[in-house]
Amino acid sequence: MEIWLLSSAALLSLFGAFFHGVLGHRLYIGNINASDLVSLGKSLSLVSWHMFTIFLLIGGGSLAWVATNLSMKLLAYPVILINALGALMFLGLGLGGHRQLLRLPGLYLMGGTATLAWLAIH
Repeated sequence: MEIWLLSSAALLSLFGAFFHGVLGHRLYIGNINASDLVSLGKSLSLVSWHMFTIFLLIGGGSLAWVATNLSMKLLAYPVILINALGALMFLGLGLGGHRQLLRLPGLYLMGGTATLAWLAIH
């Protein structure tokens, strides 16, 4: 198992959590507050935004744990799967009429995390 690849996947996910949760929040909250959504819609949208931030944080932490405890290799598989499926969702929606999704970092962040982690444990 390539520890440096696994560590890179963990760092990519943790960087994504910081970027998404702090810098992205600032952009997002301005856009969502300026929208015509009702208050409940704004609140639920904010919860969804930060659930993804939590996912990135937990996924990155899990991969970091595996990198320091190689016997926990199986823990990487759910993180790889959810990142791969998330990347495919961004790609599918982006190619299916939501082109702006192809310009967002989600596809590349999730795809990169899944790829690095997969390569590390195979």
